[in-house]
Formats: sequence, C-alpha cells, structure tokens
Amino acid sequence: MTPEQLSAAIVEVLTALSEEGALALPDGVPSAVTVERPRQKEHGDYATNVALQLAKKAGQNPRDLAGRIQDRLVKIEGIAAVDIAGPGFLNISVEAGAQGVVAEQIVAAGRSYGRSTQPYGGKVNVEFISANPTGPLHLGHTRWAVVGDALARVLEAAGAEVAREFYINDRGRQMDLFGESLAAAALGQPVPDDGYHGAYIADLARQVIADDPGVAGMEAFREAGYALQLKEQRDELTRFNTVFDVWFSERDLHRGDVAAQLEKLRELGHLYDADGALWMRTTDFGDDKDRVLIRSNGELTYFASDTAYYVNKRSRGFDTCIYLLGADHHGYVGRLKAMAACVGDDPEKNIEVLIGQLVKIMRGSEEVRLSKRAGDLVTLQELMDEIGVDPLRYSLARYPQDSPLTLDIEQITRASNDNPVYYVQYVAARTASLLRNAHDLGLNPESHPELLSHEKEGELLRALADYPRVVQGAADLREPHRIPRYLEETAATFHRFYDGCRVLPKGDEEPTDLHRARLLLVQATRTVFENGLDLVGVTAPERM
Repeated sequence: MTPEQLSAAIVEVLTALSEEGALALPDGVPSAVTVERPRQKEHGDYATNVALQLAKKAGQNPRDLAGRIQDRLVKIEGIAAVDIAGPGFLNISVEAGAQGVVAEQIVAAGRSYGRSTQPYGGKVNVEFISANPTGPLHLGHTRWAVVGDALARVLEAAGAEVAREFYINDRGRQMDLFGESLAAAALGQPVPDDGYHGAYIADLARQVIADDPGVAGMEAFREAGYALQLKEQRDELTRFNTVFDVWFSERDLHRGDVAAQLEKLRELGHLYDADGALWMRTTDFGDDKDRVLIRSNGELTYFASDTAYYVNKRSRGFDTCIYLLGADHHGYVGRLKAMAACVGDDPEKNIEVLIGQLVKIMRGSEEVRLSKRAGDLVTLQELMDEIGVDPLRYSLARYPQDSPLTLDIEQITRASNDNPVYYVQYVAARTASLLRNAHDLGLNPESHPELLSHEKEGELLRALADYPRVVQGAADLREPHRIPRYLEETAATFHRFYDGCRVLPKGDEEPTDLHRARLLLVQATRTVFENGLDLVGVTAPERM
C-alpha cells in the first residue's frame, strides 16, 4: 500500500463522515491528505496529522476527530492497525501483503513509476543558460546545465509541459570584439586589449579559414566564428546530457522591433516619459527604483530587452517562466517580478527567479583555476574529460542551488562508498547483477506479497513507495536535489535489506517463492534507481 493509496483511503473516510453529517468542513473535504513515513519504527508504517489540520475548521476536538477516522480506517482491507498519538496524530500499520504488493506495482509501472498522469503547472519555460557564443562553456554554466535540466525533468515527471530554453547573447559589442579577435588572430596580429585572448581564438580562426579560405573582415569572421562556437556549445551540452528545446537568439528578439513592443505596454499605465527617456514604473510593485527602458539617445537598455523577452515568452503560451540566474544577479529578482506585474501578470504565478551560488573545483588542497584552452576559465569540456559526465552531474545535482559549493575531483571520482554517486550507482549495478544471476539459475521474479514480511523488506518497500511523493515535493519546491538525497537514503535501506534477506538460493538449495518475491523487490528497486537517476541525467549502470 503506497502513501497515495492511503491518502485516497483517508479521503474516502472523510467523505463518508461528511455525507453522514459527522464532519462539516466549510471548504469541503480535501482532495488529498499528507501521509508520511514516521521517523521512529514503533510509530507504525505511516503517519498523518489530518485530524489536527481539520479539527478547528470542523469545530471538533482533534482526538475525537482522529477517533472517528480511526474507526473507519482500520476496517479498510490492507490496514492492520491505526493508533492515535499525542493530540491527534494517526499512526498507521499496514498488512505485509498490502505492503508487499508495492513491488509488483512498481515493476508493472516501469519507467512511468513516479511520473504523474495529472496536469501540473501548465506550460512552463525554464531558461537556465544565457551565454555569449564567443567562447567555451565554463564552470559557471556547468552548474546551471545540471540544475536547470534536472528541474525541467522533475517538473515533467510531476505532469508539467516543459520547454528548456538557452538564451544566446549574440548581439552587441562583445560579438564585434569576438569578430575582431578572430580576424586579428588569423592575420597574426595582436588581439585587441579588450578582445578575447584564449588559445581557442587561434583554433577558431584557423577553422574559419579552413572552411572558407577567402574569408575577410571582422563581420565575416564574427559570423563564421559564431556558428562554430555555437555548434561546439550544443555538442558539449549534448555530451553532458543536457538538451535544450529552444535556442533563442537575442538578435531575433530585436528583429521584432523591441521599441514598438514596449510602446504597446504603455496602455497598461506603468510606462511614462521623463527626461527624454521611456521609463517603467516598477516601484508600483516593490522595486527600489523605476527602470529606464529607452534612453534619451534612443538606445534600449538591458532591462528593455529583459522585458521584451519575457513578453515574448508569454506570447508563446508559457504560463510560468522560470529563470535560473547566477549569484551576481540577486538584485534582478525584485525588478523582474515588478516588471511582470507592470505588464499585467501575476508575479507570484507567472514568473519565478532562482538564484544560484558559485562552484569551486578542488584537486586535493588546490583550487582548479585555469583552462589550457580558455586561459582564464575552467571549461565544461575539461571538467567532463577529467571528472566524467555522471560524477560531475550527480555531484552538482545533490546540493541546493542557492548554497556555495566546493567539489573535490579526487573525492567525486573515487570508487568507494563515501562517494555518493558511486554509492547510488552501485545499487543500480548490484540489482542488475542479481537479476542476471537469477536468470542464469532459471529463477524469475514473482509476486508473493504476503511473503515479504521481514522487517528489512518492509523498510525497503516503504522507501520505494515514497518515491512518487519525493518527486512531487521536488517539483513543488523547485528542489531537484531532493532526488539524489532520496536515492542515497534508499541505497542504505537496500544494503540493509540485502545483508539481512538472502535473495538467491545458496548452493544446492531449492528456489522458493520467497526467493522469487525478493527478486521482484530487487527488480522494483532497480526500477526506482533507474527512474531517479534519470531525473538528474545520470546513468543507472548494469555493471561496475
């Protein structure tokens, strides 16, 4: 019996009490009830505080309401006992057979286990890398490539329709400097002081000439280098298991006449002219000062581009626009929310801004600082080459994005149980190995839920049953790091099960239905670890 099934059972009990007049709730019976695993084993398999939550609304004593729920809940098939604790908590114990059927349900669901079939959050745009196509992706982009992609995967699992978006900063002075730097490198001339100086510039210049020996001039080098560098960024991200649905060009945004778009917002009443410039009155919605959209010389500000870009996203049908920004953009949160309000949206619904902190990469006691290719950057390519895609992604995904992070290359690439990615992937490999060995013995997983009555089996079943709730919580809170943390806890639970419950027959021992039932539990574990690792873009290996 899963937490979701218990929740549905409790809702049925509340509905029955309401229909009989024993429970009057002004807002009606809730559609779902929170059911959690208690910290202490003696408190049963699951617990809920629903009586405490509803008692005041119902005008009843919490323990009295808990008693009414208890009387009906204990009669439901699969529930062994219901106890009232403290001021009105309900501690629920389920029968072994009802708990054991979870393994069968997980295996039957397969890749869909933990994924909701209900719509969630509408159409969501997640923009999580904004970069110039003037150089390699670096360490700062790497964290967002993982966290943003994992967030998108979690939201999709919860039922949202998600588009991953990369914003290409392909307009302005930096692009011209890029072209000047390439042209200078091609001619063997000094690169401008404020240009790009990494060794990759000479490599790109040679490639541009190889592709078109007649190329000449800053603009030609700029456009050819742009195409090559953007392709490299796409290829690197694909190798990193991060694939974007939309690559949005800043140039395309401005081809749509941003100034004209902004003027259309004037009728909403939050734009005004002052000192020859066009302003947005963001202070009406909590910003610390009003923002200039068009300067007195006719130039558009960055905030004007931000506004036009947001309006563009909304015009494409996105209900919620999520931005993942670096630590140096903390001041953008208030102004972006105020901007959304000024264009007529709900800043608490239509726009979300997540701020991430910096990552430091160590090799032992020394910080990894410089790239051989980019000069002043640590590049994504070099990180993948040295650390590997799985260890790097998992290590970045398992921490909240708003906390500074230091990763030690030696620790996260070590094949030992104190390395979280190895510890979790080892469960995936061990379960696959058990299934292979069973197949060689002619032993197949079978459902015998009533036989899975061992304490360690129950712990593992409850942990696996908790997976959908963890996915939902990660989506609700925008915290994809909850997935790897759950997998680490469940890995420990699996190892305790494996140590305490023999899965395969020993020697000449005849296989029994208990072996087959435990093998199904192993298969269910493999399914959960495959699904969970996939949500953070990490593989579930069959061998290690």
